[in-house]
Amino acid sequence: MITVRDLTVTFRAGNRLVPALRGVSLDVASGEVFGLVGESGSGKSTVLRVLAGLTRDWSGTLAIAGEPLGRRRTRAFHARVQMVFQDPYGSLHPRHTVDRALSEPLRIHRRAADRDARVLRALDDVGLDRSFRFRYPHQLSGGQRQRVAIARALILEPAVLLLDEPTSALDVSVQAEILNLLRRLRSERDLTMILVSHDLTVVGHMADRLAVMRHGQVVEEMPVDRLARGEPAHPYTRQLLRAAQGYDPATAEALLAEP
Repeated sequence: MITVRDLTVTFRAGNRLVPALRGVSLDVASGEVFGLVGESGSGKSTVLRVLAGLTRDWSGTLAIAGEPLGRRRTRAFHARVQMVFQDPYGSLHPRHTVDRALSEPLRIHRRAADRDARVLRALDDVGLDRSFRFRYPHQLSGGQRQRVAIARALILEPAVLLLDEPTSALDVSVQAEILNLLRRLRSERDLTMILVSHDLTVVGHMADRLAVMRHGQVVEEMPVDRLARGEPAHPYTRQLLRAAQGYDPATAEALLAEP
């Protein structure tokens, strides 16, 4: 469903050129959840922004379902590929009701004929009561706002969902609810997902395979069950796994000693 070949992105910071991605290549099968993990600044979110068409200055080859992607995307592309952002409050307009947030994609894509039914169904799909329809973002909890953001992404019935740290701004108890919601929606709709996270537990819960990124490059790719067994091959992945297991003196010493 998703093909990325030799994706390279360079940003300008003053007089300096900063490489954000250095020849990233990956494939995601139809219906698969593919995780991208790594520390902050490793390039994970940049991959999603390029795929979504939000970053246009890139080189390489991209395709969705075998169709090559250029720097400018069509309306049909945006109906097929949607993105859920990290901060559900920042991604929702503070002066727009839930109804308006969900109706806007329908209006843009000229699917407003059955708007009311679609909006109500979208709320039902993400487990929100219909009474939420005319509330504003500030009247919702963080988890409820993220459910609205997911509903907005799914209201056009896309085939691909790009998830940029969708639970990192939420309490731990709410994170599990959102992850279980995404798992259910993936199963019901046969969605293909790329999940960006720095949390290996989240990726282990959601993904089929994952790629580990460092300094704009993919350093390792593996099925998630190999991660669960604690068998990564690359030293950096082993460091991430140890860090995810919490602090202890032996781990800290091992991290310092390992190249």
